[in-house]
Amino acid sequence: MTADKSRIELLQGTLDLLILRTLLFGPSHGHAIARQIRTMSEDVLHIETGSLYPALHRLEAQGWIDAEWQLSDKGKRAKYYRLTRAGRKQLMAEQSKWEQLSAAMARVLRPVN
Repeated sequence: MTADKSRIELLQGTLDLLILRTLLFGPSHGHAIARQIRTMSEDVLHIETGSLYPALHRLEAQGWIDAEWQLSDKGKRAKYYRLTRAGRKQLMAEQSKWEQLSAAMARVLRPVN
């Protein structure tokens, strides 16, 4: 995420969830993952390289994603990441937690009288 004051900062752990969710659509390289998150968030979430690649390495170390070098559509070598079975399971768990959190936040921010 950029330091721009008008941008929304990600909560701890949110980037991992966003990456896992993006890879549910299929294997992708880092730049494309960041672009997909930006597009799907309607240009609200901008993931910087300094945040993205450490997160990808962490997810790979946890066994939630795998990576392999391939040629990109532009003919350059790129590391492509894909969701593992364990990553799919983690995605479902994290998505469930996020949905519970966002529902609870909505109840607090918009209480029903």
